[in-house]
Parts: sequence; C-alpha cells; structure tokens
Amino acid sequence: MTTQAELALLSLLAEQPYHGYELEHVIEARGMREWTAIGFSSIYYLLKKLESDGWIESRLEEGGRGPARKVYSITEGGRAQLRAAIVAALSTPQRCYTPLLLGIANLPAVSTEEAVSALRQYVATLEAQLASMRARWEAQKPLPYFVEAMFAYSDTLIQAERDWIEQFIKQVEAQHGKG
Repeated sequence: MTTQAELALLSLLAEQPYHGYELEHVIEARGMREWTAIGFSSIYYLLKKLESDGWIESRLEEGGRGPARKVYSITEGGRAQLRAAIVAALSTPQRCYTPLLLGIANLPAVSTEEAVSALRQYVATLEAQLASMRARWEAQKPLPYFVEAMFAYSDTLIQAERDWIEQFIKQVEAQHGKG
C-alpha cells in the first residue's frame, strides 16, 4: 500500500523530474502539507525507498555551481503504482484518528470550564485555518477544477467541524447547567 507521502512524491515526479530540494520547494509552494502528511526530513528517505521499490530512478546532474545532484524521475512501474494509489484514494474512505475524539472520550477528567475553554480555542483555531485556506485559495485562482475541488472539500470539512464543535459546546454547557 502506498502512503500519502509516497503518493505525493510520485504525483510530483509524474509531472517532471526533480531533485530533492526542488521537491521540497514545490511541496511548500503548493501548500501540500495542508492536506497530506509529508515532512521535509522524510523526502530523501522516501526517495530512496521509492527508488529501491523501482517506482522512480535517479541520475546525477552536473550543476554549474557546486556538486552534482541526483534528479529523480518516475518509472513506468511508478506510473502504474501512482494510478493504483489514486484509484485506491478515490474509492476507499480512510479512518481519521483525530486527537479531538480522544479528548471527548476523556471529557469527565476535566472541568466543564476547562473543556469549554479548550473547545472554544479549537473553534478559534479552525476559524484561523479557514481564513488562511480561503486566502490561499483566492490567491491562486483561476485553478483547474480538481484543485478547486480540493479547496472546496477542505472548506466544507472545516466549516462542518467548526459547526459541530459549536453545537457540542452548547451540549457540554447544558449537561452541566451552564447553558
């Protein structure tokens, strides 16, 4: 099974060959860490793994300044793996293990005031994320329909989570005579 980080790298290398540092810049510029788990420190580890799996290959490229660097490109096997991973991602819902649910499961261990304060902070953070995401979305327009869909999906999820938390705060307060 292909991890999210592997899928992200394969998709970028399907666009064009890159060296590791360029991949980091593309990931950062596109805001990919907002919707997939790929750390800066794992890029070279993953490139090595993808190469040993035969999904990418590398060649040394002489630079005008400095030492030669490895440039990675996707193989036909990598393209097949990419297609399979895309179909799996589009067809199979994945569980999300959010710490929020663990916090809710243990709600009796904190006071109502602590719980409500923490949940209000959660809502404030969601509001900030929503504003930031919407600004990035607007700044990049016009976008291909599938990129628009990614932003719209994120927008919908953040709004739904915010609305749910706000309702849950009322429930917590009512349960403890604060509403």
